[in-house]
Amino acid sequence: GVSHVLTLVLQELSLLCKRDVNGVGTLYDLLRSRWLQALLKIYECLQHYLGKRPVPVTLQARALNREVAELLREAPQCGEIRELRRLLRAPHFKAALLSAHDAVAQKDFEPTLPPLPDNIPENEEAMRIVCLVKNNQPLGATIKRHELTGDITVARVIHGGLADRSGLLYAGDKLVEVNGVPVEGLEPEQVINIL
Repeated sequence: GVSHVLTLVLQELSLLCKRDVNGVGTLYDLLRSRWLQALLKIYECLQHYLGKRPVPVTLQARALNREVAELLREAPQCGEIRELRRLLRAPHFKAALLSAHDAVAQKDFEPTLPPLPDNIPENEEAMRIVCLVKNNQPLGATIKRHELTGDITVARVIHGGLADRSGLLYAGDKLVEVNGVPVEGLEPEQVINIL
């Protein structure tokens, strides 16, 4: 993917850096930067997600169920058709399964981010929105209160942990909000409980 191409470009640039070609050192440092590596990792994850995203066959499974039940009512009756009609009419199938399917199929679970303003000042700090899904595993990072500013920051990222494998969190990153809850004024212990 993109990371493999970047690796090849970095190999070529390292040869040019040794020959001291103008601007190649800067380009080499840029392509090796952690933020670009993280951005490429995010891009590849999104591409992988978009390629494997399940698409429902129909948005209205309950309506399709009614159509099938009507067709079965008109069909010649045998044991299998009676059994299928009984299953399709069962409350747990109609109400729970098909309703859940329709609710999920009709929703767009893509993240929606507000548009960036056109007039961002040059000295404005950059902010990243990071989404990590833990699934009963620890985050693999510790947090602390910054001594001077009082901000909650990432103290360290534990090698091999979820935060490290994602490449999205770094020591020194300021936490602004966690799971939609602003962390300003909270104690680190309170933030840990939100995590």
